[in-house]
Amino acid sequence: MDIKTLTSASNAPTDVWDPELDDTLVCIDVHQETHDVKSFTFASPQGKRFAFQAGQYFLFDFPLGADAEPRCYSISSSPQRPNAFTVTVKRVPDGRVSNWLHDNLKSGATVKAQGPLGHFIRPSGAGKKLLLSGGSGITPVMSIVRDLADTCDPTDVVFIHAARTPLDLIFRDELSMLTTKMKGLRLHFLPEHLTGERWWPGITGRITSEYIKMAVPDIAERIVMCCGPAPFMAAARKISADLGVPTSNYIEESFDAAVIDDAELPIGEAPVVAKTFQVQFLKQARTIEVASEQTVLGCAKKAGLRLPSSCANGVCGTCKSKLVSGSVEMKHNGGIRQREVDAGLFLPCCSKPLSDLVIDR
Repeated sequence: MDIKTLTSASNAPTDVWDPELDDTLVCIDVHQETHDVKSFTFASPQGKRFAFQAGQYFLFDFPLGADAEPRCYSISSSPQRPNAFTVTVKRVPDGRVSNWLHDNLKSGATVKAQGPLGHFIRPSGAGKKLLLSGGSGITPVMSIVRDLADTCDPTDVVFIHAARTPLDLIFRDELSMLTTKMKGLRLHFLPEHLTGERWWPGITGRITSEYIKMAVPDIAERIVMCCGPAPFMAAARKISADLGVPTSNYIEESFDAAVIDDAELPIGEAPVVAKTFQVQFLKQARTIEVASEQTVLGCAKKAGLRLPSSCANGVCGTCKSKLVSGSVEMKHNGGIRQREVDAGLFLPCCSKPLSDLVIDR
């Protein structure tokens, strides 16, 4: 495929990618960011533009083996450059998909994807913000910073990025350059160790309340946006609360949400006896019991079944499965298209059984 046909300039307006109809992307560039991080840029084969907001992600179906492997990857590029978008992926030891991407995905390859999805977007307005990221959690935050740079919006942004070592600081050079152009951007790098770096001008270690108070003394006046590994976000959440950030001003992104099925009953109310249904997973040759007030995914996980999942609340679509028979009550948040529902697909993470089920998993 001639990549020039995908990116050539034209005075004629181009169509916009339709999440309900379009699902094919072509990789047009692969770029090595760090020793174990690559950025993959995708375009529409038809030259369609992408309308997304900084901080959103795409759900990909990668062709590994007989079944496609679904994975969610945040967009790291700016929405002001709509002809293509980029995702940035860290190679994870023993990671099935990340290793396949690093070793096999080349320019010209096509993949299936759904999106844009997600609600990790900066609130409108010019209020002061603190961006916190750890490791590869920088990707949606980087999209936000690039968006601010491209729009030349007035900014008062503090950006703290933590990583294992200086060599693991993704987008290190670009961010340093952006601080020379964006007068309202203050940048802090926080490596935990100095392995591979002979000299470092700043502080090392992990985020602490003392460090945040020093770096961002007015944190209580800022909207905090955080993305990173679960322990990093747990620490950031507690520090922000302890330093006076209202819950409404703390926003985080995570694909590691826990599945919680047991709701607390109001005091004084008698428990409702839930009906139990038989749920059969064909490919795993297992049948489990799922109560009418429980989600299919929650019970499957507890029973030790292997189902891919990420958000656990109907946003990402990672757990999408074929419902062979039976019916469910599904309350999703955009992780599945209506035409997919019409074709018999459903999201186990946000679905409760209304009858016995047979699932092609």
